[in-house]
Amino acid sequence: MLEEFKKTLQESPIVKKGEYSYFVHPVSDGIPEMKPEILREIVEVIKDNSDLDIDKIVCIEAMGIHLATALSLETNIPFVVIRKREYGLPGEVPVFQKTGYSEQNLYINQLNKGEKILLIDDVVSTGGTYIAVIKALKKIGVEIKDAIAVIEKGKGKKIVKDKTGCSLTTIIKMDVINNEVVIESTIID
Repeated sequence: MLEEFKKTLQESPIVKKGEYSYFVHPVSDGIPEMKPEILREIVEVIKDNSDLDIDKIVCIEAMGIHLATALSLETNIPFVVIRKREYGLPGEVPVFQKTGYSEQNLYINQLNKGEKILLIDDVVSTGGTYIAVIKALKKIGVEIKDAIAVIEKGKGKKIVKDKTGCSLTTIIKMDVINNEVVIESTIID
């Protein structure tokens, strides 16, 4: 399990954004092409390792959308996208997000107090996105049954836990060392 995913991660090209070593992979960037077997591997692992007694899957635009879509199709649980665009809908909650390489506002819609959710996104590295989103979700009053980052790079998982009290499940822990992706562990090890 996860063999195709690990292989494609290890083959990822690395680009520099300032001092940040950025790996390019279909899960995190949509390029190169996404192979269906990678999504199947990810969804199977999530189904086997997550609490799916939830009302909604919540993902973060843009790279959480394909993950939430695949998971929704497999579980018949609806999903909501935290968007990068403001719509001005009633109850919309703005969230300021700062990562290792960008800053922007995100907007939460269609989530209500008491709803049980699974939060999913592609990568946690600095923790910036998850910290901002988790704090906003807690203010709304949703119950975060599980928070998942498919890929863990760096210390982001620990930073998220320290700053929000919310545990983050990760499927693959990796790092970029000497311009190569090194797989450190997986959830099934």
